Amino acid sequence: MADKAVLVVGAGDALGGAIAKRFAREGYAAVIIRRHAEALAPLAAAIREAGGEAHPFGVDARQEDQMVELFDRIEGEIAPLEVCVFNVGANVRFPIAETTSRVFLKVWEMACFSGFLTGREAAIRMTPRGRGTILFTGATASVRGREGFAAFAAAKHGLRAVAQSMGRELGPKGIHVAHTIIDGAIDTPWIAENFPERYALKDKAGILDPAHIADAYWALHAQPWDAWTHELDLRPWMEAW
Repeated sequence: MADKAVLVVGAGDALGGAIAKRFAREGYAAVIIRRHAEALAPLAAAIREAGGEAHPFGVDARQEDQMVELFDRIEGEIAPLEVCVFNVGANVRFPIAETTSRVFLKVWEMACFSGFLTGREAAIRMTPRGRGTILFTGATASVRGREGFAAFAAAKHGLRAVAQSMGRELGPKGIHVAHTIIDGAIDTPWIAENFPERYALKDKAGILDPAHIADAYWALHAQPWDAWTHELDLRPWMEAW
């Protein structure tokens, strides 16, 4: 077994992958999950080629039994969990009249409920050791709703509330809980394809670089207990706020 592990829930091709790579460079066994394990092959290969340790799993973070099993397996077979990052997005846009109950519940399950399950299971394992870091990825929608984003904003507002409650409860027990507000477009193929004009501003620092966000996550984890940040907002210079 390794000495310590980082879990990234929602380890996609952009931010989640960058976070996993950042912590792997620091010697953490990177446990990376998304619903379909085969999609993690390129990320796992990149981490290993760089000399790191990667453990990909196909897990539906909305399913309680799958999450409990995952955390048990990390602790029993890989390494003690020292860092847990919840990075599931679920950013969808629907006019309110077209937002079905199914859509609303699915978005809430993905962006809020699964965050609760992740945070709870991490806290259960970290509390007896008296240390650990739990990081939740938020968005602009975490602090304000906009037209067409009722479901997403409700879920992200809820996730922020979960993070605040956990931070107050777990801080005195040595566990650092932080919530980040990623306020702006992230450098991804999806942004490049769907918003080419915005993507063209990449060279002018108009969109967020996943690796730079990952550096901020590492900095949060490395903070001393007497100077913890609970909420950190990151945005390009041109983003209105």
